Amino acid sequence: MFSFVLLILMAEDITKETSRTIGEGDTISVDYVGKLEDGTIFDTSIKEVAIDAEIYNQMREYKPLTFTVGAGQMIKGFDEGVIGMKTGEEKTITIPPEEAYGEYRQELARELPIDAVDFTPEVGMRLATDSGLTGIVTEVSNNNFVVDFNHELAGKTLIFLVRIVSVEERKE
Repeated sequence: MFSFVLLILMAEDITKETSRTIGEGDTISVDYVGKLEDGTIFDTSIKEVAIDAEIYNQMREYKPLTFTVGAGQMIKGFDEGVIGMKTGEEKTITIPPEEAYGEYRQELARELPIDAVDFTPEVGMRLATDSGLTGIVTEVSNNNFVVDFNHELAGKTLIFLVRIVSVEERKE
């Protein structure tokens, strides 16, 4: 009899935890797949998806992403998109550029003279400034090269398939 009552109490606790909706200040863990509008997968927390999409990085640990909702750890649209969800729930969140990495800004693509640097620039090369700004070389000509300092996802609508793995209650 005692074990039966204990099981009912445990089941009640599980129901309470999983039925609570996510709010600002909750620490949550999510599995996700990030796609562009054309269906290209650019990021995921799931190893098998990364392998299938040919974006697998063996230096990375594929596991649920843990963050505190509303703490500024995530892009705005992702943070806002999980509010109201519950443990185990799945959802597609579509995030416009202004709630992700911003609009593409042409002024952040800078043309520089090749003779101003002590290396040979190549398209795709990643560069960093002394101030920590990073960019990618997008064009190279005989005398000049272009470094684009926009985030690689700037100007893009992002689509995330999200599944809530766990929710920790807010610490009041």
